[in-house]
Amino acid sequence: MINVSKIYASHSTTGDPLRYGHQHQGQVGHSHHFKGHQTAKSASERRPVVVWNISKRCNLKCIHCYTNSDCNLAPDELSFAEGQSLMRDLAEFKIPALLFSGGEPLMRPDVFDLAAYAVKCGLRPVLSTNGTLITPPVAQKIKDIGFIYAGISLDGIGSTNDHFRGVAGAFGKAMDGFRNCLAIGQRVGLRLTLTRQNVRDLDQIFDFLLEEKIPRACFYHLVYSGRGKSEDDLTHQESRQALDIICRRTRAAIESGVDLDILTVDNHVDGPYIYLKLLQEDPTKAEEMRKLLEWNGGGTFSTGVGIGDIDWAGNVHPDQFWQDKTFGNVRERKFSEIWLDTSDELMAGLKNRLPLLKGKCATCRFLKMCGGSLRVRAFRVYDDPWMPDPACYLTDAEIAD
Repeated sequence: MINVSKIYASHSTTGDPLRYGHQHQGQVGHSHHFKGHQTAKSASERRPVVVWNISKRCNLKCIHCYTNSDCNLAPDELSFAEGQSLMRDLAEFKIPALLFSGGEPLMRPDVFDLAAYAVKCGLRPVLSTNGTLITPPVAQKIKDIGFIYAGISLDGIGSTNDHFRGVAGAFGKAMDGFRNCLAIGQRVGLRLTLTRQNVRDLDQIFDFLLEEKIPRACFYHLVYSGRGKSEDDLTHQESRQALDIICRRTRAAIESGVDLDILTVDNHVDGPYIYLKLLQEDPTKAEEMRKLLEWNGGGTFSTGVGIGDIDWAGNVHPDQFWQDKTFGNVRERKFSEIWLDTSDELMAGLKNRLPLLKGKCATCRFLKMCGGSLRVRAFRVYDDPWMPDPACYLTDAEIAD
């Protein structure tokens, strides 16, 4: 994750201790996400945020779904008791957050019982949802149970979103979900995957955030997994244009007094790109932000280190987009044991990836800042996880020493 609000607009948020090692003194930010994080000693020592796909069932038919979810119940879904055992281990492992995902997690009948047990164990539960099932009573349950944050996915405004979601009326129901959460003070934000079909709506999305007073948004770069295909990805030029819009609108909103937390996800190249913008605008600030980005390390401490995935059957994956690679199953071994076991060649490589990177990534002057970005995208395109991330949009001149 690249916190655009922090890096480009100097607006601190409560996720900063996790991402950058400290809360920057003298900056005022809001308190609606990952509240209570302790300052990490180093990025490499961070425990993973764990994405748990608690169910494969979903009420929508998203055209870029990374799990190929549908309306059917997976027969090998972890039971409630198995989920309890898993969460006890995750709590002892001291993960910073447990993200309940799917499918659509609200379609699992015992989702609130699972979340309540997570809270009882001392875990911070986060909800990743399409928002269409969040009625006022459901929103109240989300808050009462103790979800620290609910991320609602949209893929555009109105019919654009419904096209991506595969169900007419999905946008209106998701809007109701946002409003029902906001009405009771539940922390909520927008999640959007950038594609060639919706990137033109970015200004409208920012207008929507401001009009609806939604305090947080994560803009995801497309990862080629499940039904998400590389041909739907932005061109390199479109990626640059998208970042320009995101930076411009974020800074303008914050300078106007709006408390806004904007992040980009799944392409750590955004860090160097924003740094280069700052270098032209304010070299002193650029140097300060360079230190934060290099502390974070970008992709160096992402997949296989700072983010991990457990699917509905208990299989452990490098991240949620790499479910065709399994390191073990929590029915057989604890997640903590699987995660720290480097006997698997890929797991060992992910935990020490920089010497393995090839091509432009190996010689890039921003390696400390970007860390080679997302390894699964390289694997999808080249069948080699150490090749350059094909979504890197920096030019050869920009990355040269």
